[in-house]
Amino acid sequence: MFTPCLSFCLCALVVECIHAQVESVEGPPQATSWLSNGRLEGHLALGYSPDGAFSPDGSRLAVASADKIVLVNLANIRPEKVLKPRLPEITDLQIQSANYISATRLFILAKGLLQVKGQKGLPPRSPQLAFQWYIEQDQLYGKVNAVGVSGGFSPARYFPEIAHIGLYKNSNFDFWNPNSGRGGRVTIPDLTHQPNLYAISPDGHWMLLAQIETSGSPDPVVVRLSEHRFVDKLAGHQATVLCIEFSRDGQRVLTACEDGKVRIYSVGEWKLLQTLSGHQGPVHWAEFSRDSKWIASAGEDRTIRIWSAEDGRLLQTLSESQSPLRTLAFSPNDEYIAASAEDSVLIWKRTSGGR
Repeated sequence: MFTPCLSFCLCALVVECIHAQVESVEGPPQATSWLSNGRLEGHLALGYSPDGAFSPDGSRLAVASADKIVLVNLANIRPEKVLKPRLPEITDLQIQSANYISATRLFILAKGLLQVKGQKGLPPRSPQLAFQWYIEQDQLYGKVNAVGVSGGFSPARYFPEIAHIGLYKNSNFDFWNPNSGRGGRVTIPDLTHQPNLYAISPDGHWMLLAQIETSGSPDPVVVRLSEHRFVDKLAGHQATVLCIEFSRDGQRVLTACEDGKVRIYSVGEWKLLQTLSGHQGPVHWAEFSRDSKWIASAGEDRTIRIWSAEDGRLLQTLSESQSPLRTLAFSPNDEYIAASAEDSVLIWKRTSGGR
């Protein structure tokens, strides 16, 4: 019998090792470039970071396609294995994202239909389901958890960089680590309306909040987590912020905005360092490469743009997509970029040299 359950420890959250504006112009040809390496049916995570779709060694990509997960070998862009998760008393499973939580297991977020004994008419939709899946055995690992089953929570967001799920309700952020089963709560008393976008710095010192309901400003606000209070904001946005991503070293943070720009801020001082202009329409996602050398951004204009993270120059525009692009990720070794539209995934490979 499927029993929804999700436990949070009400302890302090411990995150595991959790100046002038520049308008960008097209730069000269670079030794490093990105070449189209294939297109796949399906999608990556669409509402949060898809970084977890890459295997830890960067050799495979997990692509969700309805009720299946296709593991793609990036060396030849061919399916290496197709997983078909099946859960007790759940039908019509729709997988939202598949994330490598280890080399042998995936962490999956999904929804489906509940099969209730004696139920007449259409079966009810399940809450959001979170579970781990053995890759080799193609079977469930552990139990299935129902996320936010008590109601009133914002949609769950998965943070691959710290391997936690986050939920918000009534000034509280609850975080849960599916590997350890442990979690924590962060309360921000001054936050009285729901933020629909938030991000945590790699060192766990800062939280950035955006899309706060009823707020008159699009600028993200800065929370110092040790004090649980607002301390600053990321000024300068002309429209809704759609994505916030920290660099891996925690020194800078990116915002992708509906006004068509990507902005880079310093962490701690929260000064605007650069504004990257070039997209024709909203920018849905932006992310630093793992080594913080490049920035990639994905837009409504169906392009990926590669920028120098050092000086903000536009290095390359990737135009192979036929649909607006929602999210993207660099592979762990920065050899690949994978970007997701609603129903397709595109992959580019970095050419040798120029690192």
